[in-house]
Amino acid sequence: MTSTREAVLARIRAALADVPADEGPDDVPVPRDYRRGHTAPGEDLTALFAERVADYRATVTRTDPAGLPGAIAAALTARGATRLAVPDGFPDELLPPGNREWHREPLDVPALDALDGAVTLAAVGIAVTGTIVLDTGPGQGRRALTLVPDYHLCVVRAEQIVDDVPAALARLDPRLPLTFVSGPSATSDIELTRVEGVHGPRTLDVIIVEPAGTTGPPHPEHPEQP
Repeated sequence: MTSTREAVLARIRAALADVPADEGPDDVPVPRDYRRGHTAPGEDLTALFAERVADYRATVTRTDPAGLPGAIAAALTARGATRLAVPDGFPDELLPPGNREWHREPLDVPALDALDGAVTLAAVGIAVTGTIVLDTGPGQGRRALTLVPDYHLCVVRAEQIVDDVPAALARLDPRLPLTFVSGPSATSDIELTRVEGVHGPRTLDVIIVEPAGTTGPPHPEHPEQP
């Protein structure tokens, strides 16, 4: 009786039967005519990004540069977060004053797990998927810094928001460790019971910084609760 493995290998051999023995993978070009642009011309990418991030049950706040420290302070106060990891390269002037502890690297996993959360910048935001991308650059830190704590506050600037994944990849260095964040960490078991915080932070706040004069005071957009 033929096993499943043998059947699969036989089909592969049959499919490759007409390939010359001296032909290599790079000898035949593969067309990569990916679709570019998944949004309508002139669509507000910032508004779309905010909407899609909120769809993932993250809280989104839109503000301008002058209101950013206050928006960070308000988000942390709302979460009761006082002991926070902050990566190298995060601007000190954005850290709000008050009764908070800012912990910088090096931090081992137990130390990260004992903190309330982490505050970082981002590399790119993807509008159509509501995804934040981190690449361990300045102000972002290593992966453990944002995956171990239960809470992540991420600052995304409007000029970092692109329409789709191909546009995001064009801005990123594939040699860097990339982390794609689409809402708080969540998974479901076979009975579709949603469990949050399994593979990363259970709570995500995103603050979008728009050019001065394009937005009013910081205003959070809360996700719909089931």
